[in-house]
Amino acid sequence: MEIQIAVAKINKYAVTESGDTIEVVERPGGGISVVMADGQSSGKGAKAISMMVVRKVIGLLAEGVRDGAAARAASDYLFTERNGKVSSTLNILSVDMASGTIVLARNNESPMYIAHGDTIECINEPSHSIGTARNIKPVITEIPIEKNLTVVIYTDGVVHAGERRGTPLDVSTTLVGLLEESNPSPQEIADALLAQAIHMDDNRPADDITVVVLRATQLRGDTVRRMTVRVPIRIVDKE
Repeated sequence: MEIQIAVAKINKYAVTESGDTIEVVERPGGGISVVMADGQSSGKGAKAISMMVVRKVIGLLAEGVRDGAAARAASDYLFTERNGKVSSTLNILSVDMASGTIVLARNNESPMYIAHGDTIECINEPSHSIGTARNIKPVITEIPIEKNLTVVIYTDGVVHAGERRGTPLDVSTTLVGLLEESNPSPQEIADALLAQAIHMDDNRPADDITVVVLRATQLRGDTVRRMTVRVPIRIVDKE
């Protein structure tokens, strides 16, 4: 088998900087973790918060700290730095080679989805953002790595998509439709969910949106690890 992970994200409409931050870090045991945070509010202030949280978490994970402990430490750090007045959501998606499992740590009111083939489960246990109190714990979900496993996590821009028109995005139905098609890649799923969220907001996203998709698939080709990043930029002529 092989693990494939894809990300699709976009800024809030007319805001130059996203308050969402996402990073990937290799774990000491050979696995990999994706850390996603959404800082309170939007723009530069939110970006500063989410970057602070993510950098704290990836530093701890790289040192071998367990996901739950890293999330709690990041929450206490944000609470101390901002006097409990600022919050951030936090998701950690880890491929743990030592246990042969996917570990999902969630401090985010937005649910996440786990699909085994065409069977989709919504994980929506009560969960709280970090930074507003001490010792805020994440909700931990651990599942075996197995073929045809799909995991989807996202920031609340997906949840709020379509609210202005009174027709919120139905993530579960969208996923069912995607997974019934011919074995979509993680990037195709992430792109489709993002595109649908943008469409529901009349092509003017009401919030920053980040979608992360993990799939466990049959190994094809060699055993080389690869990662590709695409970041559209606009160069402003200062002359």
